[in-house]
Amino acid sequence: MQKIEAVNDFVVKFANINGSGSASANELLARAVLRMGVPVSPRNIFPSNIQGLPTWFEVRVTEHGYLGRRGGVDLMVAMNPQTWDQDVREIDPGGYLFFDNTKTIPRSRLRSDIHVLGMPLTEICNGTYSDPKQRQLFRNIIYLGALAGLLGVDAAEIEKLFGEQYKGKEKLLDLNVQALHLGLDYARENFKPIGLSVERRDKVGDRIFVDGNSAAALGCIYGGAMVCAWYPITPSSSVAEAFQRYAEKLRIDPASGARRYAMVQAEDELASIGMVIGAGWNGARAFTATSGPGVSLMTEFIGLAYFAEIPAVVINVQRGGPSTGMPTRTQQADLLACAYASHGDTRHVMLFPEDPYECFEMSADALDLAERLQTPVFVMTDLDIGMNQRLCRPFAWDDQRQYDRGKVMSREDLDAGSEFGRYLDVDGDGIPYRTYPGTHPTKGGYFTRGSTKNAYAVYSEAGADYTYNMQRLRRKFETAKALLPLPVLTASRYPARFAAIFYGSTSPAMHEALDALAEQGIYLNALRIRAFPFQNEIADFIAAHSKVFVLEQNFDGQLCTLLINEAGVNPASLIPVLHYDGTPITARFITHEIAERVSRLNVRPLREDRVA
Repeated sequence: MQKIEAVNDFVVKFANINGSGSASANELLARAVLRMGVPVSPRNIFPSNIQGLPTWFEVRVTEHGYLGRRGGVDLMVAMNPQTWDQDVREIDPGGYLFFDNTKTIPRSRLRSDIHVLGMPLTEICNGTYSDPKQRQLFRNIIYLGALAGLLGVDAAEIEKLFGEQYKGKEKLLDLNVQALHLGLDYARENFKPIGLSVERRDKVGDRIFVDGNSAAALGCIYGGAMVCAWYPITPSSSVAEAFQRYAEKLRIDPASGARRYAMVQAEDELASIGMVIGAGWNGARAFTATSGPGVSLMTEFIGLAYFAEIPAVVINVQRGGPSTGMPTRTQQADLLACAYASHGDTRHVMLFPEDPYECFEMSADALDLAERLQTPVFVMTDLDIGMNQRLCRPFAWDDQRQYDRGKVMSREDLDAGSEFGRYLDVDGDGIPYRTYPGTHPTKGGYFTRGSTKNAYAVYSEAGADYTYNMQRLRRKFETAKALLPLPVLTASRYPARFAAIFYGSTSPAMHEALDALAEQGIYLNALRIRAFPFQNEIADFIAAHSKVFVLEQNFDGQLCTLLINEAGVNPASLIPVLHYDGTPITARFITHEIAERVSRLNVRPLREDRVA
């Protein structure tokens, strides 16, 4: 029988039951491999209930550094009878199935082209532990030990992780080490070596292992946010929780012990964005974290911030929709909702981070942009980036960096006779000057309104005043293009007729797919979009290619719609490649979809310096 053989390059998938404590044990395997100097990319695919439904956890071991989902499974750890048939089907031919064989599994429910590794986990647990809770929790640690033995993962690294987790709790530490060695000893005594193994390397370097939500929260701290108002919603809640955790360390006055931040859990999403807008109007840097349903509830206040021109930052950790949708699944399905949030003619700035590093960087930058542009700014992350640990560059911050507060008139400016019109465009970029409330006893702005007004903030329903403000807001939107991060080009090895555009969490799988396509003789130029509004370089890139594949994780092709509406792109030049089942996109999916479409275009991939 064929046997998959690989060193430091395989996928392990765990099939468990939600609430069993399995995710913590499964992540220990990923962290142990990481400490052996081999890059890993774990992903927790979990249901929205507390306990009982199926849950999966993937660990991608990837010496080559690919951090996206590959697709396919080399070793399935099948611990959930509910999903057995589905889980067994996912294993690549020649792969491995690890399962609890305390009860006999009929041969009809196995496959002849995979290798089976049965271990009587329940029998071992029942013979070792009398407490039902211990039987459940330590079952996970026992199979972790068995996998360490099968794969050659250094058990000492797992023991170190136990030591860090249970510091000061020696009884728990000893029990976990005992369970680990029960599995390790069983594997050594009963299993022959398999074709998958982990060997020590030095491939991690100085990269850090962190989730995007924590990174975004820390970016807000460094970016100067003083106010966080939020309402809990999956998968964004840990942004606010992390902000509070970091603020307790970094925003406490060392002399007085006073907190130099405000943290408010509002009664709903509408209230939370209202608080953020109020803080921004008063001169404080403020943000909220939410997901798609929260944005839906916030749209009226978002429109107020847009039209009254008040800074606000919204970190949108996207999930599956519409309505309640799939709260614990990932998508990139809020682009249109955020680009045009609110009724009337509105357009909003969006940033698209690809990993935790850019979550940190763009969350800090968003606070600058919101004040510079006097408008809401959306940081468009998603569950895949936000809630999963990812290797990324170490965060960097220049202590000499000055916050960009934008056009703010001081009391001295007003006393010197500077003309102040709250919505007056004095230099042609569409951005007016503002004052903080109370800057001057008789001059400047004290109040704001969401209704129409003239350049001096006086209520007006005159058509000319309304037209003036709408045209000025559009000029401001154009000004934003020069302030936003430029797209990133990945050039093909050879001149290419075709291209691909992608953004956000699609990036890791896309880069692996580009390599896989090149091996088939299909070469593409690729452009990662990092912000909206779109810079002119994006339209130029599309115009330079006969066809452009647009990769995104939603059903409607929302990025395609924006490119057509906002960049004036010919729809015939775009080919949507859409992934929307709620799981993170895989490199194999991208490779297959693009290769198939290339073949439909009657283009034969060629080698020897000639390309498709």
